[in-house]
Amino acid sequence: MWKPRIYLETTIFNYYFDTDRDAHADTVMLFKDIQTGKYEAFTSTYVTTELEKTKLEPKRSNMLALITEFNIHVLGYSDEAEILANIYINEGVIPAKKKLDAIHISIATVNDLEYIFSGNFKHINRVKTKTMTSLINVREGYKPITITVPSEVIEYGEDE
Repeated sequence: MWKPRIYLETTIFNYYFDTDRDAHADTVMLFKDIQTGKYEAFTSTYVTTELEKTKLEPKRSNMLALITEFNIHVLGYSDEAEILANIYINEGVIPAKKKLDAIHISIATVNDLEYIFSGNFKHINRVKTKTMTSLINVREGYKPITITVPSEVIEYGEDE
């Protein structure tokens, strides 16, 4: 049976613990789906580096612990992803100052993942980014990738 391979961008780890955000409950549901095996989850060393910069404890430790607790695979640094991220930047999809946002998309792309979950609505989860990265990916020999949020994929019971 096919199991979607998903990439969790930094904001998703934050939303898991941010109970004041509308996306919190949906994010917790996504992690439950990961735990039950509905998805094969990935993140990257780019994300872990960002999480390690979180100043607040125990939030930093708790976010990092999710990776182990939910058996999330950590993808390493990649020259191929760096090259693809630079193409996104050079073509005006994502600003050069936000290269890490481009790398999140490119690392998921070069590792042949199906979805990126992101709550970054400034540079990643935007119509322009979704459209342009898919076009660039196809042109460069990769699959298009779906950028989304947990609320678009979790399934609710009949009484919800």
